[in-house]
Amino acid sequence: MTRDTNPAFRVRPARDEDWPRLWPIVAEVVRAGESYAYPTDLTSDDGRDLWMERAPGATVVAEGADGELLGTAKMGPNRPGRGDHVGTASFMVAPAARGLGVGRALGEHVVAWHREQGFRGIQFNAVVETNEAAVRLWRSLGFEVVGTVPGAFRSASHGYVGLHVMYLPLAG
Repeated sequence: MTRDTNPAFRVRPARDEDWPRLWPIVAEVVRAGESYAYPTDLTSDDGRDLWMERAPGATVVAEGADGELLGTAKMGPNRPGRGDHVGTASFMVAPAARGLGVGRALGEHVVAWHREQGFRGIQFNAVVETNEAAVRLWRSLGFEVVGTVPGAFRSASHGYVGLHVMYLPLAG
């Protein structure tokens, strides 16, 4: 499924051959140490294993008109078995593409995908509280902070900060 939400880019399924162009985005976001608890010395192979979801999940990219990858999201069930009716997702936007609507387009895509797949809600397990742009975006898409684990994330610039659990109900 491809979604054209902005004429400057489109959201489409990620392909294995995208990884060499996607890895620099993943590496830069992880190494910044502000939003993911992944090891900062993550290798490309380990990053691919963490990021490129397989069914029943999916990974997408936001691709610019010139073919440049601007961001990515991965999505799928939050838990297997009896928890597979609630989804989850993770997002990364290339630093040069921030503020252009890439995160919003990816977020809207993820919400639509979860609805289409029949999920009853979406739970974000670990939104760093100092990642104000992300918290603001998720709230604007209807997510609520349902709890915060104090000091659960070691931010490179802020030290120990909380991790929000955020939730969006999709069905009653």
